[in-house]
Amino acid sequence: MGKVNMFMFKGGGVKGLLLCALLFCFPASAFSEGWPARPVRLIVSQAAGGTPDIVARLLAERVGAGLGQPVVVENRPGSANMVGAQAAARAAPDGYTLFFATAAALVTNPYTFKSLPYDPVRDFAPIGMAGKAMFLILAHPSVPAKSIKELVALDKADPGKLAFATDGPRNFSGMVAAWLNKVAGTHFLAVPYNAMPQGLQDTVAGRTQLVILAIPSAAPFVAKGQLRPLAISSAAPAPGYESVQPVADTYPGFDLVGWFAFVAPAGTPREAIQRTNQELDRALHEAALVQRLRGFGVYTDGAGTPESTGEFFRAELERWGRIVREIGIQPE
Repeated sequence: MGKVNMFMFKGGGVKGLLLCALLFCFPASAFSEGWPARPVRLIVSQAAGGTPDIVARLLAERVGAGLGQPVVVENRPGSANMVGAQAAARAAPDGYTLFFATAAALVTNPYTFKSLPYDPVRDFAPIGMAGKAMFLILAHPSVPAKSIKELVALDKADPGKLAFATDGPRNFSGMVAAWLNKVAGTHFLAVPYNAMPQGLQDTVAGRTQLVILAIPSAAPFVAKGQLRPLAISSAAPAPGYESVQPVADTYPGFDLVGWFAFVAPAGTPREAIQRTNQELDRALHEAALVQRLRGFGVYTDGAGTPESTGEFFRAELERWGRIVREIGIQPE
């Protein structure tokens, strides 16, 4: 029957998406019931030692224990997740290669790059969600605002006087800042940094007034009173930060989060997809692991199903496509 896709393009660009992977028409004859008979490779498109790598290794250990074979992490960083994604896309669809996918690899790269060495739609089949990462919108204490509503009012009273430190217009915090300007009608300046630690330090020092950070990066500065959380980028509050209101409370529909998911090369047998999903979901319901993941700013409700994961990808593609178009980013 050929390869099964995560979902399909219809027309020009990423439009009118249809979920094909959810049919799971995998060639049974190509798969042995003895899977896995050897170690399984999990490709991570970031360098060793960062949060995505640590989270991937925590999950790989537990999924491997459930499968009865090691799940071995292979780091393939570079080119905005493209190196690892390409390696996973070109791997044999035999159940022995998985990809620890990021939102950047699957749903924002298609809009920010003119061409990719892989097709994020046709080349992958969903397995399950690994977790989501919420981001805080924070202000230097000198900013007289304690909520997103008050921050917007400050800008409208004196437009363009407050500046966000961002990781650039094509990266997450830059796009969040631009989208906030769009939905709120504000004129916050966006100051791009090649290295966000410098942007963070500049905000702590007051040279920029605003910054968008993942919860673990923000936590020590919040605890010391060096930064004040005004809002969270997700539609729902984060555990431990229930007092920080979502931007969506003021601007409904605002829900921008990072996330990680397990996917496989398109055409991977259904049995491998389902079994991996089951072991991933089992791991994500271990209380001790859930607590460890929260320490890295990753929150989970479980893996979901391959079908629900595919639906989530579809919704994210539509969401980010609309955002990129409306804030005027052109692919390069």
